Amino acid sequence: MNPIQKFIKNLFAKKRIVGDYAHLEGFIKADTMLNDLVVYKKVPGISITVLKEGKLCYQKGIGYADLEKKTSINTGKTLFRVASVSKPIAATALAHMVKKGSIDLDASFYKYVPYYPKKKWDFTIRQLANHTAGIRGYKGIEYGLNRPYSIKESIAIFKDDDLLFEPGTDYMYNSYGWVLISLAIQEVSGEPFEDYVKQYVLQPLGLTHTVSPNRLVIQEAYDAQFQNEYASFYSKKSKGFRKAISVNNFYKLAGGGYLSTSEDIANFGQAVLNGKLSELGLTKQFLTSEIIAEKKTYYGLGWQVSKDQKGRLFYGHIGNGVGGYANFFVYPHEQMVFAILINCTNPNVQIELDEVISVFLNTFGGKNINRNLNLNHRA
Repeated sequence: MNPIQKFIKNLFAKKRIVGDYAHLEGFIKADTMLNDLVVYKKVPGISITVLKEGKLCYQKGIGYADLEKKTSINTGKTLFRVASVSKPIAATALAHMVKKGSIDLDASFYKYVPYYPKKKWDFTIRQLANHTAGIRGYKGIEYGLNRPYSIKESIAIFKDDDLLFEPGTDYMYNSYGWVLISLAIQEVSGEPFEDYVKQYVLQPLGLTHTVSPNRLVIQEAYDAQFQNEYASFYSKKSKGFRKAISVNNFYKLAGGGYLSTSEDIANFGQAVLNGKLSELGLTKQFLTSEIIAEKKTYYGLGWQVSKDQKGRLFYGHIGNGVGGYANFFVYPHEQMVFAILINCTNPNVQIELDEVISVFLNTFGGKNINRNLNLNHRA
């Protein structure tokens, strides 16, 4: 066994096969960078899944799901808060309703929720979805509410506030717009939003570990089926981490409430590449940036749509919530999907994550995965 083989054996778990050594330099660099985030206490734990052409390129749990118990992370089972990565999931449910003709993107929101207080200007479902409706964002402690609101009850938080601008004239990112979209879906379908998403999005795509919090249960024991699979949620302090404040994210499920695994989120991205979401009604307009005053907003309908520093097109979402941080990116030309979940409120590691993603893209983006290449480390 040569030195490189010995190094790889020590670096990775037993369940792995290493084939193409030409890829190892970039692969090891990315792996080292991710491990350093835990070693230097920048994050408590990371769950990452990277797909290339639908095949596992890299999958690993790093650090801990629970620091005190030293619980390891299972990339296929450990549930993280994915925050705003919930929006592409909700957007898929919206697209499904659009395809069925149940919702018209350019119809007034009031057509579906007539009891919402009238504003100075009308606004559409499309404008809610692309953040051009003028709905405000969080104020003060609203970011970390711990109240068991239903979706309908929660609009009391912001329903009496004026729109920030005339719809269609500006862009203001927020999650309350997606609360309103989920309410519209609920009103039109006649069933709870979470049930609609489960039936028409999660189950058809096999996303068995993407779940909704239970609004009536405080803390993290949301669902008895998964009660032993939730990561503990942390916030950073001057040295190390502390348990994050308790929150109830049920009411903003569509905008930032789902919990999932990196494996499920990556498979969701792969479904986009495979065209499966077209069958559910995901159309090109959902993945096309809105233009305001002749400038791109780099946001479609529930999806961030942009290019990285090297000009590579991607769509997906970044999520940041109490006790959770997420990166979900789909690179269509490179046929790669990235799902990175961290159990910590904004850990300020986006620069490092961008570099990790860039290393993987530079290493594997222009290459085809063949049967001799299975650089997979699954915790």
